[in-house]
Amino acid sequence: MAKKRIVKKKPTKDNAQNFSKYIRRFWILFTGGVFTFFFMFLLASWGLLGEMPDHTILENPKTFLATEIISSDNQTLGKFYLDDNRTPIDYEELPKELVDALVATEDIRYYYHSGIDFRGTMRAIYKMGRGGGASTISQQLAKLLFTKQVSSNKFQRIIQKVREWVIATRLERQYTKEEIIAMYFNIYDFGNNADGIRSATRIYFGKEPKDLKLKESAMLVGMFKNSSLYNPRSDRNPVGVRNRRNVVLAQMYKYEYISEATKDSLQNTQLDLNYSPESHREGTATYFRAYLDKFMKDWIKENPKPDGSKYNLYNDGLKIYTTIDSRMQQYAEDAVGRHMPRLQAEFDNQNTPDRNKTAPFLELDTKEIEKLMNSGMRRSERWRVLKLAGKSEKEIKASFQIPTQMSIFAWKNGKPTEIDTVMKPMDSMRYYKSFLQPGMMSMDPQTGHVKAWVGGMNFRHFQYDHVKTGKRQVGSTFKPFVYATAIDQLHLSPCDTIPRQQITIEAGKYGNPESWTVTNDDARYDGFLTLKAALGSSVNTATARLMDKVGPEPVVDMAKNLGIESYIPAVPAIALGTPDISVYEMVAAYSTFANKGVYNKPVMVTRIQDKNGTVLFQFTPETRDVLSAEVAYTTINLMEGVVQGGSGSRLRGSNRASQAVYKEIITGYPYELNNPIAGKTGTTQNQSDGWFMGMVPNLVTGVWVGAEDRAVHFKSTTYGQGAAMALPIWGMYMKSCYADEELGISKGEFEVPENLSIEVDCSKWEGNGTDSGDTDDDLDGVIDF
Repeated sequence: MAKKRIVKKKPTKDNAQNFSKYIRRFWILFTGGVFTFFFMFLLASWGLLGEMPDHTILENPKTFLATEIISSDNQTLGKFYLDDNRTPIDYEELPKELVDALVATEDIRYYYHSGIDFRGTMRAIYKMGRGGGASTISQQLAKLLFTKQVSSNKFQRIIQKVREWVIATRLERQYTKEEIIAMYFNIYDFGNNADGIRSATRIYFGKEPKDLKLKESAMLVGMFKNSSLYNPRSDRNPVGVRNRRNVVLAQMYKYEYISEATKDSLQNTQLDLNYSPESHREGTATYFRAYLDKFMKDWIKENPKPDGSKYNLYNDGLKIYTTIDSRMQQYAEDAVGRHMPRLQAEFDNQNTPDRNKTAPFLELDTKEIEKLMNSGMRRSERWRVLKLAGKSEKEIKASFQIPTQMSIFAWKNGKPTEIDTVMKPMDSMRYYKSFLQPGMMSMDPQTGHVKAWVGGMNFRHFQYDHVKTGKRQVGSTFKPFVYATAIDQLHLSPCDTIPRQQITIEAGKYGNPESWTVTNDDARYDGFLTLKAALGSSVNTATARLMDKVGPEPVVDMAKNLGIESYIPAVPAIALGTPDISVYEMVAAYSTFANKGVYNKPVMVTRIQDKNGTVLFQFTPETRDVLSAEVAYTTINLMEGVVQGGSGSRLRGSNRASQAVYKEIITGYPYELNNPIAGKTGTTQNQSDGWFMGMVPNLVTGVWVGAEDRAVHFKSTTYGQGAAMALPIWGMYMKSCYADEELGISKGEFEVPENLSIEVDCSKWEGNGTDSGDTDDDLDGVIDF
């Protein structure tokens, strides 16, 4: 069979012309496209397609940085911010696995391009975006920093994309690859006030970035796709968050950052969040941070920037270095959290409507309670807001009787909780008045550095600070000031003796308007006591006799020199602790005794730096000599008797009698603190206030417990004394501090001054003057009264 001959047709002239036409059109379109691209690129670089950042702005991108509060052990206590809770970190602080996860997921050719991934761009154009976007990490950073998300209009999106390209290339010229990655992590909003990677790791996992595990890094990188949709705290997409994390792990495996076995094992794990919100009303040291907020605002008013403008506490990224030790702060908060619910439970048990028809108030009739509640109503936030809204008093009062949806604080199984309920605002006010509140401060007497500050039990619901703002009657914790004055003026010894018998200071003496007769709580008035035993047992008549001997004016002067700033009337009754004084002042005053008579003004802030590390403030110690070392040591020796055999003795080993009486509230008992401790309990006349001031050579801590209103209190001293209300907090706190040996809290003796001329060893005097039958023949010497 003959082969069929194929005859090729010769191109005609018309066909050749058509082909050439198509070729010309292609090159015209291609050249035009390239020209248009570069022309738009040029227009964007000139700023004609929208404002572009100049060189100065690129060097210092405008971002809002939170002010960071840093503890003495270099931990973040909290931050001040309005919208952006951002604290930038350097690239070196990012774990390698976190960076690898980002590159593998977002921009695998990151280290090989200069801001624009042309290969990825061509792929995105060819697949019309179905094969993934082409934005590089540099472009995404450019969008976050300098461009805004526009509408779905395609032309506007193209313009924005061109602007991002231009800015990305400029960023690549301005910064290293590592700096760009750090900026990207620092600028991104991870939701829930987690602005930037450091806030995100602290909020979602309760740790610093350097401590992240691989699966945690993968979850955070997964959030870059959409932090709202893939938010682990949201109920919108719980499965999607985990799936997105697993996509990141798969990408890391794909590009050989991790093995298949690692990928498979981690993909089967849960997210394991440790959600730790960073807000002004939550977290650690909330009351201290509230004090610091006011401190900083006052400092900012008096310390402008070099250009005359004022620092912004919430946006300028200041760093405030404080004296608070995060470990001791946590121990203090834990001690309060353990003791207060048990004490509250006992109080509530004693103040049921059946047992006390005016509960939680005592000794008030219906009219007095109504007056007290109306006064509280006028001081409330609700009253203030409605008054500003133009409501009449009649309307405002009526609103307090309308049931309202609210969340109230409660103790549940020994833990703080919130209960959603419907309640009249007036009823909620009465409900909150039944709660006992704590105030606690701890300070190094040698430096004045405040180590712990607990102003209440829950800042979210109780924002009044009971450390510095609150002032209450100090009861017997004032007595050491009287004893110190007497020792200073009369050169008394702890072994000197004093009679128990009643004493009356007549009207007119020391300006007394009427006669003042002092009695003892135990109604014993026979025999004699050493000064050490008298203070240890807090004998009222003994303190009153010393006051009568030295006069109230020198005692007031002594208290003022020790750091008490509150008003103290120069009347004899102050001997028993009638003045209202803050925990802050009392701790500073007692610290003077522990510091050999030298007063150190409490220090909370050691320095302030700007975001660049420039020191703006450095504290200067404020000290003064108040007492001789001899008088200070003698007063300390007196207060050691309180713990050795007086009202503070339960800090020692187990005491079965005390354990039986206080079994409901003696959390942490027995404390078994057998090292030298000086201290003093304090209880006011109607059990409204319970105090304990405790000292070891390098730490002084004061604790107060009481209710908002003095009419809310225990019926008797069984539970309403300082030894039951406040001392357990001190005992648990100190046990925790001693267990943490890194803190170096002293267990040694108080240092004896050289050439001590006052006799402090009373052991050679038979009976120590503690028995009612003691006579002056048994003792060192009876003070001439």
